[in-house]
Amino acid sequence: MDLKQYFALEKRQKIEQFRRLNRFAKKGQIVFAGSSLAEQFPLNELMLDRGITTVMYNRGVGGFTTQEFVDNLDVLVLDLEPRKLFINIGTNDLNGADFDIDAFASRYDGIVGAIQDALPLTAIYMMAYYPVSEAMLAANGSCGAGFAHRTNARIDEANVRVRAIADARGAGYIDVTAGLRDDAGALKAESSKEGLHFYADGYAAIFDNLMRYALD
Repeated sequence: MDLKQYFALEKRQKIEQFRRLNRFAKKGQIVFAGSSLAEQFPLNELMLDRGITTVMYNRGVGGFTTQEFVDNLDVLVLDLEPRKLFINIGTNDLNGADFDIDAFASRYDGIVGAIQDALPLTAIYMMAYYPVSEAMLAANGSCGAGFAHRTNARIDEANVRVRAIADARGAGYIDVTAGLRDDAGALKAESSKEGLHFYADGYAAIFDNLMRYALD
């Protein structure tokens, strides 16, 4: 089994795990769904630290793209029938040199539309994409090379389109990234593992701001 096959298997196993977990989940709660930046959010630990007892479920799958999100929308969102949904999906779409922002926006719009059709009472919040540290990624050599096209300029461009979709669909658009940025607007090096993902204190920097939307 090569690395690509391994990661594909891991994704399938995570979806199956969520499918089985959903049998025990309470409907009508708060759901966070997306890719690795959602999956790695230490939601329960930070909630315990703040004394928050509201039920929230994390349905993030590392490596997921908007198309994979579409393909597994039932497990990640629809089966849970959340009253509030926070979506952070699409950053993996930005990685390729051949990224097509119109096709990306069309898929994301389709995701929101499908959720609204199936769950018209669910409040949807589309989260702004987090910044990266391009310098840290470049310093990681071959490991960072796979993310060479995920620049803050491309992220900003994608965020403009995500916000436009939110406005057109009557969904929320929230940017809780301020606590992660350095003076140049990049991801703070001290908060990041490799220029892309965060340590727990990086998530803590945005947690309280995010909870303003989750708990209002």
